[in-house]
Amino acid sequence: MDGNVIAVIGAALAVSLTGIGSSIGMSWVQQSAAGLVSEEPEKYGKTMILQLVPSSNALYGFVTGFLVVAQILFGNGYASTADGLLVAAFCLPIALVGLVACLAQAKVCVAGVNMIAKKGELSGTAIVMAVFIELFALFALIISVLGILTLTGV
Repeated sequence: MDGNVIAVIGAALAVSLTGIGSSIGMSWVQQSAAGLVSEEPEKYGKTMILQLVPSSNALYGFVTGFLVVAQILFGNGYASTADGLLVAAFCLPIALVGLVACLAQAKVCVAGVNMIAKKGELSGTAIVMAVFIELFALFALIISVLGILTLTGV
């Protein structure tokens, strides 16, 4: 199998899994926020950031996928099967950690919306709690990007 095909499979996994996880996670938080905002519309602004937090993982998956596809379209690509397998392997950290991290973040964000419902002044605390989980997705992104860039010779 051509290395580019294998690399694209890795890119597709990175984009798809993080996108799926972010979509599910955001929907959980938005459902929770909708319940609060229907009763207290003035708290919408305090829940908005919590609604967005799980979407960051989809961005990380997109960046990873973009790097792979850009190398194929504008660089030398991945001619050997071994290079394609390495690229696909380097896509897995953000694909898998991104999927799990955004679902975990969403659970924390739902709890944060509930916290804001009881004490609106704790919105900053809720955001910080959700961002802590972001670190794991960032670690995975860094490994994925560094691995891909290493193979491209950058």
